[in-house]
Amino acid sequence: MRSAETMVELRGITKRFPGITANDAISFKLAKGEIHALLGENGAGKSTLMNILFGLYQPDEGEIWVKGSKEAITSPQKAIELGIGMVHQHFKLVQPFTVTENIILGSEPRKGAAIDYKSAQSKVSSLSEQYGLSVDPKAKIQDISVGMQQRVEILKTLYRGADILIFDEPTAVLTPQEIQELMEILRKLAGEGKSIILITHKLKEIMALADTVTIIRRGKVIDTVSVAETNPQQLAEKMVGRSVIFEVAKKKAEPGSAVLSVKGLTATGNRGNLALNGLSLEVRKGEILGLAGVDGNGQSELIEALTGLRQVQSGEIRLNGTQLTNATPRAISESGLSHIPEDRHKHGLVLDFTMSENMVLETYYNPKFSKGMFLNAEAIDKHAEKLIREFDVRTPSIYNKARSLSGGNQQKAIIARELDKAPDVLIAAQPTRGLDVGAIEFVHKKLIEARDQGKAVLLISFELDEIRNVSDRIAVIYEGQIVGEVLPENTNDEELGLLMAGSARAGKGGQS
Repeated sequence: MRSAETMVELRGITKRFPGITANDAISFKLAKGEIHALLGENGAGKSTLMNILFGLYQPDEGEIWVKGSKEAITSPQKAIELGIGMVHQHFKLVQPFTVTENIILGSEPRKGAAIDYKSAQSKVSSLSEQYGLSVDPKAKIQDISVGMQQRVEILKTLYRGADILIFDEPTAVLTPQEIQELMEILRKLAGEGKSIILITHKLKEIMALADTVTIIRRGKVIDTVSVAETNPQQLAEKMVGRSVIFEVAKKKAEPGSAVLSVKGLTATGNRGNLALNGLSLEVRKGEILGLAGVDGNGQSELIEALTGLRQVQSGEIRLNGTQLTNATPRAISESGLSHIPEDRHKHGLVLDFTMSENMVLETYYNPKFSKGMFLNAEAIDKHAEKLIREFDVRTPSIYNKARSLSGGNQQKAIIARELDKAPDVLIAAQPTRGLDVGAIEFVHKKLIEARDQGKAVLLISFELDEIRNVSDRIAVIYEGQIVGEVLPENTNDEELGLLMAGSARAGKGGQS
């Protein structure tokens, strides 16, 4: 139960970057045992504010009070000493290290000159059991799921004694099942007196989990309200400053012939496992095929095979009848396939390139962007300005590096670039991951516009609401195979969940 004791108070925090005021005199309070959500659009200043609290940035103005004392948090180490821990959206883990090695990194217990791994493993196991964070202390990070990696990050903060926990978009990379598990973990942590700040744009999760919500828009606090006294529509309007449509309107699809045809695709995963097991599917002109499934059932390998990033052992991929099995990424792109990747940092952007450069990553060699051996910088910049304006990508300049943008604005830039190529097939993998409700509405409209222009769209998403709302047809993937196909209007989350867990169904197309 939340107490009246204030654990954190931010007073008039202001932070400026070149060309932008990220935080404008923000004040915020967190009580003991409280789950306090920080809600705002992409680029609203939520992560900047929490990076100040965690010592990654220094405020230009304002004061930070922790447990009743005014503090200068000059580094993450100082934050950790004050009992503050942060679980970042993009995890800070060393992939080849074990769970225990990651948790104790920088705080290794010693037995003489050697690291005492036995006592470390014992403490990790004890914390894991206390908070319901089931994880194998000896497993390597590279061998465990994203959900398990997040648990390691939580354990890392608890191991260092944190009683104030910051979660930055914690469900952005989780499956529906993992989201439910995380919510139970957060409730348990709050129940044991931990104070939690939850940076999110997901209204459903705020309503289910938080006690209080502070809404930030363009760097300013709009309101702080009790979750019990509000609703998703009110929160959405405060967040984006206008009315938001949660279910995008679309006319019934009129699909034509198959544009993308996949037959009997077999491929191995990174660890030599059978990731695709004779998978077959078709995406037709003028339709959105939604691919639902629990993470790790072959979605990533299918995307890589379709885009030329993974060799397949057997089967075929055809685009407009042309054989593209094991073709190069450039050949596939030039054949009319665009790709919104599931990991914007690994496959979507070059983070240290400018936004202008990122907008022509796949087309820089086109005559309109190059003159012989030299790039036409003026044409590239005009192109970037046009896309950034049309897709409302919030950046002070086209010359800002991609890494300086919020995650949502990075995603919008990728979507702008891929749709601008006017593809015959658009693969949209987790296209709204990390986006706020206003941006999600925008992306969904763009996908439906592409469909209505006769494009074939393959939507791969862990968000069942998104799959059911946007798709015209839904295929379910399990252990590298399509195990069922349903129509959105004839199914529900329960049935999709059963299919995603490998339960067979009789018939297809929504007929039980």
